[in-house]
Amino acid sequence: MAAAGSSASIVEYFGGEDGYRCGYCKNETGNLSHGMWAHSMTVQDYQDLIDRGWRRSGKYVYKPIMNQTCCPQYTIRCQALRFQTSKSHKKVLKKMLKFISKGDVSKGVSEEEPMDSHIEDAVTCDFAYKSESHVSQSELTPLSVDHTERVENEDKDIGETKEEVNAQQVESGSLQICAHKDTRVPGEPSHSAKIVHAPPKPGKGADLSKPPCRKAKDIRKERKLQKLLQNQTCASEGSELQAGDQVFLLQNSKSKTNQRKTIEDFVFVSLPDDAQHKLEFTRFLCNSPLEAENAPNGPECGYGSFHQQYWLDGKIIAVGVIDILPYCVSSVYLYYDPDYSFLSLGVYSALREIAFTRQLHEKAPDLCFYYMGFYIHSCPKMRYKGQYRPSDLLCPETYVWTPIEQCLPLLEHSKYCRFNQDVKAVDEGRIKELGRVRVLHKRTVMPYSVYKKRRKGPSDEASVQQYASLVGQTCSERMLLFRS
Repeated sequence: MAAAGSSASIVEYFGGEDGYRCGYCKNETGNLSHGMWAHSMTVQDYQDLIDRGWRRSGKYVYKPIMNQTCCPQYTIRCQALRFQTSKSHKKVLKKMLKFISKGDVSKGVSEEEPMDSHIEDAVTCDFAYKSESHVSQSELTPLSVDHTERVENEDKDIGETKEEVNAQQVESGSLQICAHKDTRVPGEPSHSAKIVHAPPKPGKGADLSKPPCRKAKDIRKERKLQKLLQNQTCASEGSELQAGDQVFLLQNSKSKTNQRKTIEDFVFVSLPDDAQHKLEFTRFLCNSPLEAENAPNGPECGYGSFHQQYWLDGKIIAVGVIDILPYCVSSVYLYYDPDYSFLSLGVYSALREIAFTRQLHEKAPDLCFYYMGFYIHSCPKMRYKGQYRPSDLLCPETYVWTPIEQCLPLLEHSKYCRFNQDVKAVDEGRIKELGRVRVLHKRTVMPYSVYKKRRKGPSDEASVQQYASLVGQTCSERMLLFRS
């Protein structure tokens, strides 16, 4: 979907040998992750990276070392089109509506989810500040395309014809649009594009393939309505309905029986003219490594990073940062006025962002997921993200999405788990040809096979191999790895 002519992503890989303080278990050196500095990044590259377990904090993009870090962090996404509000979610939405329309403040209500619903990921450690790049902008500006192509053609001169052809295809920009066109299913951004489905076991959560359970009160109500409708046909024969039954029939005949309210019924409801407060929302592009892009079949606001401001009676009370990507809305973080914590703004903003995702889907059919960052089962206060159903967790080894109901029993036994139960399954996007990794060296774009021959000093092949294995073959051929 990337716009034609968009510039390539430029990253500077740092590795991940040092441990940092964990913001969840407070271990001083237990937080282990690989990281790179994104000088610039296309939305398609970032979409593919988060589908391999990466996440950004500002311009720093990191990937936890899942089998070593103290608190494994699993990428979690909510299937926004199938999302159904839970009882606790409805309480938050109703509380906001009650406050806006009537001014009622119910501060005593206990929350099942923490207030700072999705700001945790961005503040868990200070690695981003230790790893800031000091490369000058001039070094990051590639030379002309003609010069780059001459460099890449060196491989042809020494007999590496196949690699040179692939490099030219990458340089043309065509692979940025269709790198995985044959394998990716629309709306399924994972490289393997598969979801492992199995019927849930008793006691392991709701069976999403079946309709939701109905309350006995609603069933009785429906039966009474049907009986009254039958009796109404007898009215011409002399039988009359009682006054109370007439009112009941009138009220219920105008609405669908047992119709479950959607999130839009709460978020986009019309407020009375005499509402005590006014809540408004504004959205605008913000500074980030993601380059803003527009596509004919994309959302009207385009792709990129945005600030969503929450204004109450002319006063800003919260700001949510989101990334709008080809297949999802990714929540980055939220900051808010603590004086309004009684409104559960963290939960409320997450619900609004899910509704926003559904809204974007109407114009951009491939955009249908809401990414909530990381799910951390070993940290009880971070399990609340699993309450946004239906949701999936990303397998840390094969990068296949798995319904969270199947993952939770595994996580109860071990904090690190491979969710894909197919023992023969492998990472389909793994690196296969290291020589095709794109490198930016002395302002010149070249495949790693050419750079390796030009490089002076000790070999950096181990570092490049690690980088390529983490970002995958597709991203390694699209993004530019800066080498000094």
